[in-house]
Amino acid sequence: MKSYVFASLLALVAAAPMPAPAPPGIPSTANAKTQLNALTVRTITDPGGYNRDLFPHWNTVSGACNTRETVLKRDGTNVVTNSACSATSGSWYSPFDGKTWTAASDVDIDHMVPLKNAWISGANTWSASKRTQFANDLSTPQLWAVTDTVNQSKSDKSPDVWKPPLTSFYCTYAKAWVAVKYAYALAISSAEKSALTSMLNTC
Repeated sequence: MKSYVFASLLALVAAAPMPAPAPPGIPSTANAKTQLNALTVRTITDPGGYNRDLFPHWNTVSGACNTRETVLKRDGTNVVTNSACSATSGSWYSPFDGKTWTAASDVDIDHMVPLKNAWISGANTWSASKRTQFANDLSTPQLWAVTDTVNQSKSDKSPDVWKPPLTSFYCTYAKAWVAVKYAYALAISSAEKSALTSMLNTC
């Protein structure tokens, strides 16, 4: 009987979903709606001149650890790193699609508001230091450890064009997107606002 109970408990633990990562600064639903309504809505046009190198990223955070490695440790479970701060083992739950990975190479660090989207919605006027801050921001919900192929599918798309595969994440996704745009006073399009409003209404 005891062995049966123990086996049942092990099965429950194995089946339990991993906790979703929660980067700092995710607002409440009410605050997200207030922030969304405070954003400038305008026609978003590409001013040209975008280059990913204009947003220096994965800068050193402390010691041998850069921003990517810091997020991998923050968002992972039982992450072990070597002397160079590279993750050698651990597991990562991707909130975008609900998949769990045990190899850091299967995980990308997503910029919630993609660098190019930031560029066309206001960052083209920023200083180099502000763009660097944006690309490495650990104080807002800008950086997420997610499945690499899902991140590549998202690319530089806004929520009116791309949404995470896991519909249960729409609420958090919209709140995080709005929080980052609000923190950096970036503009949104009317279609983007409509999509974000719909996603916030799932909260």
